Amino acid sequence: MNSTTRQKNLSTRRPVHRGPVVDLGIETVDLPGGGRVALEVVRHPGGAAAVAVDRAGRVCLVRQFRHAAGGWIWEVPAGKLDPGEAPEATARRELEEEAGVRAGRWDGLGQVLPTPGFCDEVVHLYLARDLERVPTRHGADERIEVHWVGFDQAVDRAASGELRDAKTVVALLRAERVLGAGG
Repeated sequence: MNSTTRQKNLSTRRPVHRGPVVDLGIETVDLPGGGRVALEVVRHPGGAAAVAVDRAGRVCLVRQFRHAAGGWIWEVPAGKLDPGEAPEATARRELEEEAGVRAGRWDGLGQVLPTPGFCDEVVHLYLARDLERVPTRHGADERIEVHWVGFDQAVDRAASGELRDAKTVVALLRAERVLGAGG
């Protein structure tokens, strides 16, 4: 839903919590076709993720500790958009910080809505190639292991359910389409 449609349907918003990452509120909304409901809604600045594929056909997967997910999960490098930052700039920054690589070629893979039932977060997906190594810059609150896995193996792990992170699964499957088409 775009912001114009959201504003048209939004009657009121009662703030519950505003933190550095999310803004939680109770929004009273007029539904299409009639009716009014109160919904718990998380407003999020959005994010960007990069499927980095090297010349050997390996993809970068990070194993990252995510408390909310119950521990360690596998993901492609990704992060939150900073205020005023373009999505591709976020993907570039996160790839360097988390994986320690810089890409010379970038292709858009579209967007994904990870949790549209209660959150407006949009994650922008990219395919990154022509890689060169740079130093990682993990944040003090991050626990990250960097791994390089055969691209086909990563796609198999996404399709089998071994990889559970939604942006990672969608990004790998979309990248497979681009790479399979000779992209």
